[in-house]
Amino acid sequence: MASDKGLIQWATSPWGQNVPIHIAWVLVWVAAIAGLSFFVVHAIYVRYFARSEEFAGDVPPELAAHIPARILRHSPIARAFHWIMAAAMFTLLFTAFLPKVGVQFNWITYHWIAGTVLTASVIFHVFHASFWLDFWAIWPDRADLEDAWKRVRRFMGQAAPPPRRFAKYPLENKLYHGAIMAAGLSAIGTGAFMLFRIHTGVLPRNPYLLSDMTWGLMYVLHGLAGVGLIALVMIHVYFAIRPEKRDITKSMIFGSMTREFYLSHYDPERWAVQPADPPSASAGSERV
Repeated sequence: MASDKGLIQWATSPWGQNVPIHIAWVLVWVAAIAGLSFFVVHAIYVRYFARSEEFAGDVPPELAAHIPARILRHSPIARAFHWIMAAAMFTLLFTAFLPKVGVQFNWITYHWIAGTVLTASVIFHVFHASFWLDFWAIWPDRADLEDAWKRVRRFMGQAAPPPRRFAKYPLENKLYHGAIMAAGLSAIGTGAFMLFRIHTGVLPRNPYLLSDMTWGLMYVLHGLAGVGLIALVMIHVYFAIRPEKRDITKSMIFGSMTREFYLSHYDPERWAVQPADPPSASAGSERV
């Protein structure tokens, strides 16, 4: 019989061992409320307390003159990966947590298929980013940290010079990427082992592959990653529909952003673009 002890559900194995079997499902509501709370706090901050963006210096006119009318940001391949991954992620979250709130259906098949699609898309993305894109563009660098410290000091009312314009991915995007990568890889890694617990027709079923304690810890980690993804996905969708982020969201749909938005937010020296209209479709074009 299962019982909740703190944030983990426990059960007694056939051998009398007390083993974890999952997270306490109250954490689902904790994640959802945390996401909603973030929306409210951020919206109030932006509406009443946030200052208008101010950056150091202006883009030199001679450099701005060579910027194309449309700036390529995401290639068709990168956009396809994003939307396939998004569809798989939403399917995983709905099939995992809807049954826990009373919506009953045969969720296991949909869940493992979506997990397989997500795993394949992430593996593809790792290779694509490593060999065809600028792999280091999504990782924080020294300039990001220096500018973040300037923003913190200015927020606290201290004298500090304005930060520079952003690189292709601002620091908050890079930090979010790291968080969702950690949660996503935890869910994928544990989910891959859990395929041995069910009949898929792909892998041989072997519930004795690991000990009861190891299986239990794996289910706990999988659940923690899942509830973490609830909050992270909510935050991602929230920013995607924010008015000031709409140009970035459109670039994930149409591939490019306007010259005006680029010049007002990005540093051409940190995110250099080709001085011509972007090519129509090539994976390597995202290296700009």
